[in-house]
Amino acid sequence: MSKGKQMLYTQQGYQELVDELYRRTHEEREKIKNDIAVARSFGDLSENSEYDEARNDQAKNEARIKELEELIENAVILDESNIDTSVVSLGSSVKILNLDMNAEFVYDLVGSNESDPMKGKISDQSPIGSALIGKRAGDTVSVEVPNGTVSMKVLEVSRTQA
Repeated sequence: MSKGKQMLYTQQGYQELVDELYRRTHEEREKIKNDIAVARSFGDLSENSEYDEARNDQAKNEARIKELEELIENAVILDESNIDTSVVSLGSSVKILNLDMNAEFVYDLVGSNESDPMKGKISDQSPIGSALIGKRAGDTVSVEVPNGTVSMKVLEVSRTQA
């Protein structure tokens, strides 16, 4: 495989990639293989929607396996033991006070492939994530977001808990 763009991952994010690859190469491949065999038993493949669907699932699964293999090959795992917990960085958990809403939020800063804003995992490349990088407890920051500017105060910085 060619060397792709290196991506930074937390240990947990990297493990999730490895787990998904294992599931897809073992459980998912086997299930699809059985689905294809069952669909073949229905006869005429030219008008067999079950067979077409199973082959389509197989193609999608194999494409994702290839993508996962490349992501894993190019992954750089963050050494979380070296994180300075007084400064916001990748692998930090940050408690902030949104000054506009007077509400507290906790964000975990993760690599862009790991981000899941609904779970409080934001990318270090996102507007809020990049604005928080390098900040310490007590710092105030204003961030341009799609619907305006948000002012935040960093309340606490710690290491992300797995």
